[in-house]
Amino acid sequence: MNETVVMLSDEAEGPAATRRRIIDAATSLLEAGGRDAVTTRAVAAAAGIQAPTIYRLFGDKRGLLDAVAEQGLAQYIAEKKAHALRPDPIDDLRFGWDLNVSFGLAHPGIFSMINGEPRPAYRLPIVASGLEVLERKITRIAAAGLLRVSEERALNLVRASCVGAVLVLLSQPEDRRDPQLSAAARESTIAAITTSRPALKDSGAVSAAVALQASLGNTPALSPGERLLLSELLAKLAASA
Repeated sequence: MNETVVMLSDEAEGPAATRRRIIDAATSLLEAGGRDAVTTRAVAAAAGIQAPTIYRLFGDKRGLLDAVAEQGLAQYIAEKKAHALRPDPIDDLRFGWDLNVSFGLAHPGIFSMINGEPRPAYRLPIVASGLEVLERKITRIAAAGLLRVSEERALNLVRASCVGAVLVLLSQPEDRRDPQLSAAARESTIAAITTSRPALKDSGAVSAAVALQASLGNTPALSPGERLLLSELLAKLAASA
């Protein structure tokens, strides 16, 4: 009986406001002390609520951490989408890389939680939204005929290299970090996935296949079945890189 009264008191400001207050408290604890610092007791004390309220609003600690990640990423992705595209698609990829690194260094708790787990993928919808931004950048490079590998491989190489660079930097004391590490990793990755000349003016069949595959969605002359068949053939050729 007493517990119910306390929980109602916790949410006197409204469930949405209480939820935001808990997420803000958990975010502060995560950034200051890592995931181990985000205990139910610590979050409840920081948010000025009782522990049962956390379980009722988020289910468990995993649900709370997901909410923390979702809020932090939503703000970051909104910032990314607000920036105008660079005319040069490769420069646009550089800009996106640098934004991602800046976010990771500014929010190590959220970045490490999302990218440092051995799970196959972090399946929050907002994470998928962030990947779509990167996929569009890769597709722009492919459509310009400047991609030397398949879009899938380019996407995974960029993700692996950028995330790896941030995690390495986060593992080092701030005053001993190599300020050029991210740029070096970025340029090495770009050199590995792009070509300096448009593929369709080159003799490279793989690059030409990648460029054509990126443009198939804008080709009304083909039926859906023809487009699917051609896409499969081009993907097979692109994968031979």
